[in-house]
Amino acid sequence: MLHLALRMAAHRVTALLAVACAVLGGAALITTTGVLAESGLRSQLPPGRLGGADVVVATDQEFHPSGDLPVALPERATVPGRLVERLAALPGVTDAVGDIGFPAALVDGRGPAVPAGGDPRTAGHGWSSTKLLADARVTGRAPSGAHEVAVGAGAGPAVGETVEVVANGRPAASYRVTALVDAPDADGVYFADATAAGLAGRDAGGAGPRAGTVDLVGLRVDEGAGDGAARGAGERVADAVRAEVAGTGLKVVTGADRGDAVAPGAGSARSLLILLAGSLGGIVLLITGFVVAGALGVTIAGQRRDLALMRAVGATPRQIRRLAAAQSTVVAAVALVPGVAAGYLLAGRFRELLADRGVLPAELPLTVGPLPALATLLLVVAAVQLSARCAAWRTSRMPATEAVAESRSEPRTPSRTRTGAGLLLMLGACALSAVPLLSRTALGASVTSIAGILAAIGLAMAGPALVRSAGEAAVRRLRPGVAAPTWLALANVRAYALRLSGVVGPLAMGVVFVLTYTLTQTTVLAATSDDTRTGTLAQYELTAPALGGLPDGTLTAVREVPGVRAAAAARTTTVVWEYEELGEPAAESAPATILGPDARDVVDLGVTDGGLDRLTGATVAVSAEAARTRGAGLGERIRLVLGDGARVDARVVAVYDRGLGFGPVVLSRELAAGHTTTGLDQRALVRTDGTSAAEAGLSALAAGRTGLAVAGTAPDAAGADAPPEVWINLALVVVLLGYLLLSIANKLVAATAQRRTEIAALRLVGTTPRQILAMMRREAAVVAAAALAAGLALSAVPLALLGQGFLGHPWPAGPAWLLPAVAATVVATAYLTVELPTRHALRTPPADGLRAA
Repeated sequence: MLHLALRMAAHRVTALLAVACAVLGGAALITTTGVLAESGLRSQLPPGRLGGADVVVATDQEFHPSGDLPVALPERATVPGRLVERLAALPGVTDAVGDIGFPAALVDGRGPAVPAGGDPRTAGHGWSSTKLLADARVTGRAPSGAHEVAVGAGAGPAVGETVEVVANGRPAASYRVTALVDAPDADGVYFADATAAGLAGRDAGGAGPRAGTVDLVGLRVDEGAGDGAARGAGERVADAVRAEVAGTGLKVVTGADRGDAVAPGAGSARSLLILLAGSLGGIVLLITGFVVAGALGVTIAGQRRDLALMRAVGATPRQIRRLAAAQSTVVAAVALVPGVAAGYLLAGRFRELLADRGVLPAELPLTVGPLPALATLLLVVAAVQLSARCAAWRTSRMPATEAVAESRSEPRTPSRTRTGAGLLLMLGACALSAVPLLSRTALGASVTSIAGILAAIGLAMAGPALVRSAGEAAVRRLRPGVAAPTWLALANVRAYALRLSGVVGPLAMGVVFVLTYTLTQTTVLAATSDDTRTGTLAQYELTAPALGGLPDGTLTAVREVPGVRAAAAARTTTVVWEYEELGEPAAESAPATILGPDARDVVDLGVTDGGLDRLTGATVAVSAEAARTRGAGLGERIRLVLGDGARVDARVVAVYDRGLGFGPVVLSRELAAGHTTTGLDQRALVRTDGTSAAEAGLSALAAGRTGLAVAGTAPDAAGADAPPEVWINLALVVVLLGYLLLSIANKLVAATAQRRTEIAALRLVGTTPRQILAMMRREAAVVAAAALAAGLALSAVPLALLGQGFLGHPWPAGPAWLLPAVAATVVATAYLTVELPTRHALRTPPADGLRAA
């Protein structure tokens, strides 16, 4: 069977190239998705500034919902400071360091903030944290006084110089540099331990919400006689520490797991990889399955005569299907190797894109293992086997004589079951398109592209019947004396509806995919921007990104500027909302804005019930969508897990409409106090009287204060303010569209190349090469027109309902050039992939063409 399959494959190389391209591209995309998923589950950050710690004790920065993947918590949770002394007393521990991080930045002589390295929100540390660095080389002495610091060797200042430092929102103060620290990831500003605790509000006698705590505890152990002894000692100490902290919820990590303790946000990045792989995986599998099945359909359709003759000489139906599957699997095996290799390379490029856009930490590596390749192998081979057997099913089940008779033509009537299933799928896609009317969320909008692709699959199934009906209607309306090429083209449309629908379907899917996927992104972005623009009453915002947050007193100073009508501070965080869905517990991570009652003068959330003036204490405001779906109306109490893992019960005091622009939940300042990595506000929203004097006053204030920056709140029309997810999704559209177009082009070339016998027969009965070219061009025009019409029709309903649900009118938002560009691409693809193979076939003498068949 394998020998015969190889012989058949060698005889139909051109047609099988379409299968090989479909498999290669599909394998690359599936492997990329698998690598992203595996990296989200297994990738680990380097230990960074904890490289010298053998054991690290920190709070678990994940929320663990029942029956689901853990949810990363990005805000730093704290560890009781008294634990440091207890752990220092354990056998084998040589150093126990309570590490803290707080906002700190150097200031040059002209006032602007100079990055001290790393995240400015956690650039400040106590001197004892240098013990946790790997192979630290210190030039100078440790800071001991209240106005002494050490800095990283690459920061610029020299030992003995005086520098200005802004620490945790306090005014800039002078500090003397006593040491330079040279080690990997040693960037930052190091204060005397007592000074650092006071600046961070962590001293045991303080009154702040995080007094008496540290971020984590790092332990160094006795190294013993060698590396093996050190590892053994580290494990023994880790076991002792686990016993010491059992039942406290603290997490003890060693080795490669230490990197997660450096930055809690790394867990969020890995969760994003898992979500991205999950959402991408569904689209990739649908498109890959569709493309591979279509390519195999064209290939096996060209081999119907060979398969029919085998039936005539005694091959059983099962043997015919096995033969079709075997030759397809051979081709798939050849294409799988480069496809999987390309998938690993593509995953690396995609990680770079995510890192460049700030979605992933640059230090987070991909996990490159064999599992994605194995999963790709199983999925692709299963898809190829199933598609090949289905494509050969009809020929294998027919009587031998009937199969031979039908091998040069198509079935007279398309399958009613297939047609009915396709129509039902299109109707189901239309019903699914109504989701954006019911759920004005990003999740509701994502259904639009899925509905479009399902409708395109339905078109592929019902296509032969629809194309045959359209061809018959067109032939009946032909006028007497129509040109021969036109008559031949339309006659081919009617007689070979299955062949034509096999190329119209993939082109229509390309149109549907590009329009629905792209316009879904732009529509959601437009609706979000509209919510934000309409709901933001403030014309300006002040930020201090290089300082880790706004310095103390900024809001008071802003309110004193002439022309300022109102000013309010704002921050963002992440919460996990616990609720019940269909009687089962559920949890969802969501962004949350932190506002106070004074925010009602600078933002308009579209409050429909309650008021922001009540946003004090343990209270929240929720979007109308969340209130409706989660039973969180006015006065109800909801359960939240804050960004540092703290569980709170909060009362709903306001319900608002503009959830897309401001998120599903808004926290009061008191509720969030002490539960964010830094207690500083991220920005101040400012509403003025609109005069140039007020603008000039704000600019002068920002210029006169260290690290402050003022900017307008109006969204950028060029799209620079678009979230990174939008650009990532558009990049995915480009990659998937390239795969679709390549596969479609190969399929069209293969379909045209298989018509060499038909072209040779037409030439033998007197048709000129010019007439044949005209006929094929008209067929290409029919293919392009049908694909565009079908693609637009299938996209119209989902996009109209999306626009109505998100924008209030039945059309989406998006670039005006998109539709002409899609149309031009479809026309060029149809024309070139028909014209070039036809010209090649015309170079072959007609008699040779018939003999080759």
